[in-house]
Amino acid sequence: MSYKYISMPVHRLIEEFSSDVHKVFEYIDSIYDRIHRVESRVRAFITIVPKEQVYSYVENLIRRVRSTYPLPRLFGVIVGVKDNISTRGIRTTCGSRMLENYIPPYDATTIEKLRNVGMVIHGKTNMDEFAMGSTTETSAFYPTRNPWSLERVPGGSSGGSGAALAAGEASVALGSDTGGSIRNPAAYTMVYGLKPTYGLVSRYGLIAYASSMDQIGPMARNTLDLALTLTAISGHDPRDSTSLPMQPVDYVELLNELLHREPRLKIGILKELFEGSDDEVRKTVYSSVDNLCAYHECVEVSMPYTKEAVAAYYIIAMAEASSNLSRFDGVRYGLKVPVENRSWIDAYTEVRTRGFGYEVRKRIALGAYVLSMGYRDMYYIRALRFRRMLKENLNSIFSKVDVVVSPTMPIPPPKLGEFFEDPVKIYLADVSTVIANLVGYPAISIPAGFWNGLPAGLQIMSKSLSEPILLYLSAQLEERTKLRDLIAEV
Repeated sequence: MSYKYISMPVHRLIEEFSSDVHKVFEYIDSIYDRIHRVESRVRAFITIVPKEQVYSYVENLIRRVRSTYPLPRLFGVIVGVKDNISTRGIRTTCGSRMLENYIPPYDATTIEKLRNVGMVIHGKTNMDEFAMGSTTETSAFYPTRNPWSLERVPGGSSGGSGAALAAGEASVALGSDTGGSIRNPAAYTMVYGLKPTYGLVSRYGLIAYASSMDQIGPMARNTLDLALTLTAISGHDPRDSTSLPMQPVDYVELLNELLHREPRLKIGILKELFEGSDDEVRKTVYSSVDNLCAYHECVEVSMPYTKEAVAAYYIIAMAEASSNLSRFDGVRYGLKVPVENRSWIDAYTEVRTRGFGYEVRKRIALGAYVLSMGYRDMYYIRALRFRRMLKENLNSIFSKVDVVVSPTMPIPPPKLGEFFEDPVKIYLADVSTVIANLVGYPAISIPAGFWNGLPAGLQIMSKSLSEPILLYLSAQLEERTKLRDLIAEV
């Protein structure tokens, strides 16, 4: 079995398949053989599409495009999809017993777009239940392990997507990011992850957690593949009322243009987020920042109230979750239980007790509490006011610098089970990532290096629709560090 395709970047795969379309089957074989060899240890997937079904899909695709050469832009590229994104005919569980047997009758807009450019979905990746978690340990089925260190977590909630990339089980992946759920696992699995500007990528078909912050985004093993995938999934969607009314953008073209011009930027180093990180993480990330500062101008900037941002995020997210998840009542949606000769309260209680795990039930309860009479103004309204103040503060910073940088995660990947002993610690670990979700701005996590064999990530954030700038800096850093297309020896 040839393994040349496992770590081959997407832009190289495109060249291979354009020269001989039937090479795609050798590629599929190598991916599935890799899954067969490592998946029992990594557990990156909840559902894997049978190889024969993928073969049949690709054969039909080839027949359809024979008369329309050139091939679709991303023809044959295998993508892992987080299991909260609706895929027609493929089970979509949200990592929950509540949706254990749910097979959507429709595709999310992002999935439609991936299919339109010829990409192939081969599996649904594991995740924290309903995206509520930062370690992929709250999945109702099993935890995912970090391919770089199997006794540690891969981050979350898109941990399955990050692990699948790091283990060579997919070429690119989709995640969703409500408070860092793309960037956190990207940092912990040594891949690239981008949370786009809120509204740049359609949320139609994404099973909601916190609607004002949820965003689908790409994950990849290099910057160019990230740009290719973002180009495929972004753009206006009339089915999503929060979708930005803008024309399609080719991020590969914009990236290449910036790399050709090489503009010098002003980079703000976020003082509070570096000071709050572990020493070894801080040193590893600073070395990456030094690489950028060798060409760009760097200044230290201060953003107070970073810890308060975590509190505001969880208040808003839990409030929205309590509303969004109320639909799973066992009547219209969710787990079915016997209802004959039972009160509605008894049946409803059983559905939600059996269907939801502890973390989800806890967040629903806290969300209902902060929205309840007497507490709404004290918690929820104050969090919304803080959110507005935070955005004004960030805008003031972005009037002086082009981007701000920080460690993606302030601590190394924890060991499995470690955060169950101290749940507050995992909430506070989101301090760097939740800010971009609260204000709706784009942010990227880039591999910064290894400390004691464990990955660390650099986060770069900028103002709305600055994705080309983030990709440009990512590509520059990637070229200096050579941290790309890495596959863990699982």
